[in-house]
Amino acid sequence: MFRRLFKDFRFGVLPVPGRLIAVIFFAAVFILPLIVNIPSYYMLILTFTNIFVIFAVSWDFLSGYSGLVNFGHALFFGVGAYSSALLYKYLGWQPAVTIPLGAVAATLIGVITCFPALRLRGPYLSLLTMAFPIMLLGVVIAFKNITGGEYGIMDLPRLASGPLGMYYIVLLVMTVAVLIMWKLTDAGSTFVRTGLIFHAIREDEITARATGINTIRYKLLAFAIGGLFAGLAGALYIHVIRVAGPSTLTLTLSFQAVIWVVFGGIVSIYGAVVGVYTLFPLVEIMRQTIPGYEFLVLSVIVVLILLFMPEGLAVWIRNKIERECPRCKLSNVAWRRQCRACSASLH
Repeated sequence: MFRRLFKDFRFGVLPVPGRLIAVIFFAAVFILPLIVNIPSYYMLILTFTNIFVIFAVSWDFLSGYSGLVNFGHALFFGVGAYSSALLYKYLGWQPAVTIPLGAVAATLIGVITCFPALRLRGPYLSLLTMAFPIMLLGVVIAFKNITGGEYGIMDLPRLASGPLGMYYIVLLVMTVAVLIMWKLTDAGSTFVRTGLIFHAIREDEITARATGINTIRYKLLAFAIGGLFAGLAGALYIHVIRVAGPSTLTLTLSFQAVIWVVFGGIVSIYGAVVGVYTLFPLVEIMRQTIPGYEFLVLSVIVVLILLFMPEGLAVWIRNKIERECPRCKLSNVAWRRQCRACSASLH
């Protein structure tokens, strides 16, 4: 097994700069907090960053690969958050149980909301998805005796006793979640074929349906998986801040996911990771150093990226350091003149 892993790393990771950077990045975020004394405040920022990575990647999975642009993704985040909080408040269950159940509840909501959403297209679909979290927010405010209303449900248990423990719990969950969603969208995978089908549906749904693909089934799958991981992020979030409130259902949160993914690179999975890891810590640090100007600076950065890197920062960098073989579609270092597999010309 170790020989196979080494062989895959040698021939599948080392020759591809983007994959090598990803391995180095994940190794760094796991190792650095153990060897560098990071203040608790910054550890919390990194913990929130990892939570929002799950949330943003789930939006990219749902909207980027199925073609269903969801402007109400905070619905799943809020369902996961409130489900976990209510289970603790009324049944006394601990986070190890309530967090998975909150993710399951968000999955069910994802499937339920998918049925009316599939009857619409374009801006009508986006407006419908935008309405869902507003409706749930109205329910939360109306039944304040159960949900806590504007104040939410407070004094929830923490994931761990200290910032370092919470960081590693969230980081481990984030890594597994991103790997699962990346594998499900990998068009070149020989074991999971959903990636190829999602790409086909996104490029031309009519042609995909004509080839025999049940597009409704795969859109349902996209809503279910997107809801699952967004709900997981929401359930983790409230056990870090210890409050489940209306802020988990705001449209601002939904639009933040869109901004993070578009900034990093939509339809790439890793683009969402780059987007969140770049923008979220930057905004939080600016909030402490230049309060009141953080969103102005953020807006300027996003506009510049959209103007000069319309495919996103991560995709732009990948295109600079990698080149796809026109014959076998294998990724190569950009400065190679021949493909490492089939020796086809890359220039």
